[in-house]
Amino acid sequence: MGETRRLFLVDGYALIYRAFFAMLSRPLTTSRGENTSVPWGIVNFLLRLRGKHHPDFVAWVHDAGTSFRHTTYPEYKATR
Repeated sequence: MGETRRLFLVDGYALIYRAFFAMLSRPLTTSRGENTSVPWGIVNFLLRLRGKHHPDFVAWVHDAGTSFRHTTYPEYKATR
């Protein structure tokens, strides 16, 4: 049997949300005042993932948008 390979799926929207709000009280900014907390948080997460788990593949995924659930039940994810 061949070597086992590891795939990690990253919930992109959840990571962006987490990176933004984790540093909301003290955001990282450039000299021009641009908030760089989200890119820093994403890169930091991916580097830690690579260092700890050594994945062969990493896939960045997002919700596909609206689906039949939104049509059938308009309140679906209404508060998210």
